[in-house]
Amino acid sequence: MPTGVSAFDAASWNGIAIDSTCGGYGTCKKCKIQITNGDVPPAKLDSRAFTQKEIADGWRLACLVRTTSDISLKVPPLTTRPKAATVGVGRQVILRPAVQKRYVELSEPSLHDQRTDVVRVLDAIDDIEATFTLSAIRALPTILRASHFKVTAVFIDQELIGIEAGDTSSFRYGIAYDLGTTTVVATLLDLNSGTPLSVKSMLNKQQPFGADVITRISATMLDPTALGRLRGLAQDTLAELTREVCEEADINPLHVYEVALAGNATMVQLLLGVDPEPLGVAPFIMASAQFPDVAATELGLQLHPQAKAIILPSLGAYVGGDIIAGALASGMDRDKRLRLFIDVGTNCEIILGDGTKILATAAPAGPAFEAASIKCGVRAASGAIETVKIVEGELVIGTIEDSVAIGICGSGLVDACAVLVQMGLLDHSGRFVSDDIAATISPTLASRLCEREGERVFVLVWNGEIGNLTDCIFLTQRDVRELQFAKAAIATGWALLLEEFDVEERDIQQVLLAGSFGSYLSPSSAIKIGLVPKISVMRIVSAGNVAGEGAKMVLLSAQERHGATALLDEIDYVELSDRADFNDKFVERLSFPK
Repeated sequence: MPTGVSAFDAASWNGIAIDSTCGGYGTCKKCKIQITNGDVPPAKLDSRAFTQKEIADGWRLACLVRTTSDISLKVPPLTTRPKAATVGVGRQVILRPAVQKRYVELSEPSLHDQRTDVVRVLDAIDDIEATFTLSAIRALPTILRASHFKVTAVFIDQELIGIEAGDTSSFRYGIAYDLGTTTVVATLLDLNSGTPLSVKSMLNKQQPFGADVITRISATMLDPTALGRLRGLAQDTLAELTREVCEEADINPLHVYEVALAGNATMVQLLLGVDPEPLGVAPFIMASAQFPDVAATELGLQLHPQAKAIILPSLGAYVGGDIIAGALASGMDRDKRLRLFIDVGTNCEIILGDGTKILATAAPAGPAFEAASIKCGVRAASGAIETVKIVEGELVIGTIEDSVAIGICGSGLVDACAVLVQMGLLDHSGRFVSDDIAATISPTLASRLCEREGERVFVLVWNGEIGNLTDCIFLTQRDVRELQFAKAAIATGWALLLEEFDVEERDIQQVLLAGSFGSYLSPSSAIKIGLVPKISVMRIVSAGNVAGEGAKMVLLSAQERHGATALLDEIDYVELSDRADFNDKFVERLSFPK
């Protein structure tokens, strides 16, 4: 690699993904590599990320490795398929897609019938007042005569976009995308029946630029080439998922005529190549709340040559098209119950509504729920601790796929803190109790409270010998604080919306936990730590991937497409940074509920 360039950047330029949530700035301590040949002295931050034995074995943070001579290194495989919600709560819709097909058998031209090819086709279709594209006209003469004037006309709304030989009316497909900052989900739909044929998800390939939108926006501000690279990575992600869903369902991509995409404002602008810098600095201005339908090729997709892409509109810089899609799918403008919608993530979007009045806001929760800032935190992949329970006084953990524990993901972090608060091993201020108090509360669990490198920790898993703190998975006092900051930001957000609405927590009739994290979060644990209002657990629903559901709805129904746009006028946005009482209310919500 060139002299002075970090191993992290060199790997990225060569297409080798190294795990990172800070974008290579040395703060997340996730970009771990092992030097197998060459002398690379450890940096100061390496001693905080690794044990002395690991440093001796050559482990370093890739973003800190810079050398003037050749070295060899190993890069741990990056989990590109994290556990993700691929379906969610949705409404039934009337199946009326914009994509229409009409099979016609036409009379051939003669000296007595010299109608143009376009007129001949349109005269045979009496239920669509069609316009036509130049590309369709180009193909028309050849295809009509090669197919003996038996063809299928393809329309999007009233526009004739293509002519296909023979009867292809049974082949009519669309793809819905949820373009998340962390995870991207694609769903292939049969537009004739409304049936999902294939669903795939993967890690957003922009991940090396950072785990959150602010880090990625910063990258475009520091490097003029970053916008193009980020756009290319988003397109590569969508293209790979597109190939996978089409292959699994054995569908010809040329029969995919329309796609819909839901994403936050930053993800959408990066995908479309629009400078995102104004989104990252006050007063946080979008280039546009709505984008016109664009050619699918603008998203890097190889489908029908005239395939269109629908971009769901955004309410604000931090309440994007994914939340509009979620509000559409969950019927926030229709249900008369007082409902609270929370999409838990690095940037948490919150909606409160009763079908008539709807308020929305965004809360800066930070990366704790993605486990990015957690010492033993890992993505939601095989081996990640996702559940923590106390059964008859004993600690019981559950891992994804029941694999050997490798770390703790967001839902496991919430569970762990919830049970420790319930047991009394964490006091309500979020501090681990003393050894004496712990021994009185639970002699069995007290032995898991230890001192490691001057910091109080609770051991979740002893991978090696019990008592060996160099090989275990643990929760630190700092991890608890990270969770407290994240949940306090979210709780302050919904508390201020309740205040604006002039209602109490007990008035809420349903809480919808949206997104991949919300799908796997224990409602009882969320209540115990104060993440959601203190109401009956039966009123809390895991809504799943409602952003993806909303994207599907606008493909299946042209009417729902108008409904998504109408939500921009029906939802009032509340800016938390404008509230003089935000900081005071945030501090009030830091403690765990009693």
